[in-house]
Amino acid sequence: MSDKPLVHDAGKSDDPIVPAKDPNKGGPPPAEGLEGSGLVKENTTPARMDRTQSRGTVSQGLRGVREAAKKDKGLRFTALLHHVTPALLHDSFYSLQREAAAGVDEVTWQEYEQGLSERISDLHGRVHRGAYRAQPVRRVYIPKANGKQRPLGIAALEDKIVQRAVVRVLEAIWEEDFEGFSYGFRPGRSAHQALDALTAGIVLKKVNWILDADIRGFFDHIDHAKLMQAIGQRVADPRILRLIQKWMQAGVAEAGQWSETKVGTPQGAVISPLLANIYLHDVLDGWVSEWRRREASGDVIIVRYADDFVVGFEHRKQAERFWKQLQDRLREYGLELATEKTRLIEFGRYAAERRKRGGKSKPETFDFLGFTHICGTIWKSSKFTVKRKTVRKRMTAKLEAIGAELRRRMHRPIVEVGTWLRRVVTGYYNYHAVPGNERPLRAFRREVGRHWRHALRRRSQRARRRWSDFEPLLIEYLPWPRIVHPYPLERFRARYPRQEPCAVVPQARICAGGDG
Repeated sequence: MSDKPLVHDAGKSDDPIVPAKDPNKGGPPPAEGLEGSGLVKENTTPARMDRTQSRGTVSQGLRGVREAAKKDKGLRFTALLHHVTPALLHDSFYSLQREAAAGVDEVTWQEYEQGLSERISDLHGRVHRGAYRAQPVRRVYIPKANGKQRPLGIAALEDKIVQRAVVRVLEAIWEEDFEGFSYGFRPGRSAHQALDALTAGIVLKKVNWILDADIRGFFDHIDHAKLMQAIGQRVADPRILRLIQKWMQAGVAEAGQWSETKVGTPQGAVISPLLANIYLHDVLDGWVSEWRRREASGDVIIVRYADDFVVGFEHRKQAERFWKQLQDRLREYGLELATEKTRLIEFGRYAAERRKRGGKSKPETFDFLGFTHICGTIWKSSKFTVKRKTVRKRMTAKLEAIGAELRRRMHRPIVEVGTWLRRVVTGYYNYHAVPGNERPLRAFRREVGRHWRHALRRRSQRARRRWSDFEPLLIEYLPWPRIVHPYPLERFRARYPRQEPCAVVPQARICAGGDG
């Protein structure tokens, strides 16, 4: 805990409205750039502002919190709950997914919208009186690509609303603290930004070894006491702290049985990603930044997305030392690396040449955020690059899910099924259509068509649909793959143009996470 004086009512929500400032002044921390002397600001997406005066007041209040957090990194906030206003709760409700499954309260989004003003007013009163009670999360399971099942927690609707509002308040503080190499579940950041930063780090820095790390059951092993201690470094408002404790101690309802939760946060809860980022910021990010400044003698890069992270090193001995010390660090917080998923591999611009001289096979690959990363070369110039292909088991799992849904919709009208398939395939392309991934995308479209044809043929034992008769349906409903993402280095440099070699300002670090 910091010994600095406490702050009361920073950015109070009923302060006079002041003119909006440049969003760069209070935006999310920048992504990392090239190694050098300092970080470069990124052009952030301005916060969505409602036209009502009440929403504007809320935004100005949170702007004050962010500015105070940015000005003093050791400041603790003693009064934050007043930022959870009816306007913020109203906005939080409309930011939820309308078709999401109901929790144990069995209240849907559409039902709650009826008489919304009265419901929000009552909820706001209960939150501020201390009469609000968190309900248990409903436990469901979804299949994973490896055949196992991932537990998800579905919170009650009012819990989602209050959690969303509290997330907005806490983000105003922690977005000024989080490291630049943290990308997961943060406003203005995406998985593709993390992928771009990783490729840029490997290509532009001296990376010869990759530590592909995975924390075993991270969300299920978060220590509640240590998490509250980490939150307490910035938050001293007992009402906010009690809300968080209520959500963590609400328990889990599964098959009609309630069970207590002493560790972990439910995956799927609105507030869980932020709590996970706060915990990992305390456990991992700050420690990695300090380790790099204290012990690194060569280039070290890191990119983290939620509990999945990749670390690149110039020297093998340094990588091995980091790996050992990382295990010790995680053990202090009740965490451990999944040994079957964590590996140190030779990777980088000289990996293929060195392995060939040693009589070894091609460089190993690693998976990150749905893509297999491969050492490759640019066809025309023979320069080193990182090629990315869709992870095979991920694509197989997706195709199996589509096939199962097509069997369920077997007797629905062709137009309805075709329209649904178009949305599914287009959504898949929107994430996976990166340069160099054309062949897996074509294979995906072909397999989707095969599943659809098989489902149509099962509709009747007499009418067998030939492939030539089926092709017009494919052309009409299944779009051909088209690359929608630019090359990672192009997008990275476009996002951070001041990091070009000709830039006047010093180049900033790539995936380093520090200021120095």
